[in-house]
Amino acid sequence: MKTTVTLTGAQRAAVVLMQMNPANAALVMAKLTDSEAEEIAAEIVRLRKVDPDVTEQIMKDFHSSALSGPRSARGGRELAEGLLEASFGSEKAAGLINRLSVNMAGKSFEFLEDIEPVQILALIDGELPQTIALVLAHLSPKKASAVMSGLPGSLRADVALSIATMGSGAPEAIGIVAETLKLRGGAAVSQQASKVTGGIQPLLEIINRTDAGTERSVLDGLDLLNPDLATEIRAQMVTFEDIVKLDRKDVQQVLRGIDSSLLAIAMKGAPEVVLETITTNVSGRNLEILESEIAALGPLRASQIEEARAAVVRSIRELEADGSITIQRGDEEDIVY
Repeated sequence: MKTTVTLTGAQRAAVVLMQMNPANAALVMAKLTDSEAEEIAAEIVRLRKVDPDVTEQIMKDFHSSALSGPRSARGGRELAEGLLEASFGSEKAAGLINRLSVNMAGKSFEFLEDIEPVQILALIDGELPQTIALVLAHLSPKKASAVMSGLPGSLRADVALSIATMGSGAPEAIGIVAETLKLRGGAAVSQQASKVTGGIQPLLEIINRTDAGTERSVLDGLDLLNPDLATEIRAQMVTFEDIVKLDRKDVQQVLRGIDSSLLAIAMKGAPEVVLETITTNVSGRNLEILESEIAALGPLRASQIEEARAAVVRSIRELEADGSITIQRGDEEDIVY
């Protein structure tokens, strides 16, 4: 570190606290929010030793009267723990440090984001479902869904169950698994902070990005392992029929991105309310094209219809994820204008 240009605000604050005696630093930290204290503590752990010239410049920025010659700032886990304990008490500090440790350990899986799913599958081959679940929970939903799709059908439900029922992993376990995979893959790893936990939401984000076959396999397997959990997950998932829960403008936005021939297949055998929702939101020439596609359809395999509906669902999920549309789910209160 040779200049302060690349230092963030949290890093600068960390350097200042590292210059103070623990008692005064604790008084300062006590004025911070939990998230601010955790972020700065993380920087203290990471920085460890800061170049004296950089430290001098940072202190000058805060107050010229604080200067008294070159300074050597030293951080580390012990200092961070001491500051947190003095600021918030031992019980709360222990929780913050534990969460910080989990977050920093979880980032160790970041190197997998640059690896193809087939390579990740090779790295985790033979591991227990709980271990695979730990890895998938630390990947982006898109990457995790691709890996989930490549797992044997008999293993998917076990992994899904482990993701849905686990909480924050122990830092030691996370570190061991990440280091093992890193050694197997020969990859370098970044040591920045990351917040990752298990639960139903991460599992939903993974399932929502898989193909229809993988989705069905996971849910059918969960029906056997944990029927109540499978029911809860299904209740929170987006389906083709959920298009009726959208406002007209949202339905129209979804349909604009769907090819007429694909939409016609998806509509085959759908409930009347779904057909009405779609046809009343397609007008003019587009409706004529859609009706022509529907009329030209012959007998279709159930898998063809399922895949077409899955394509529509993916569009709905993507638009909902980026906030472009809103789905009114059954357990949500009605909006009154």
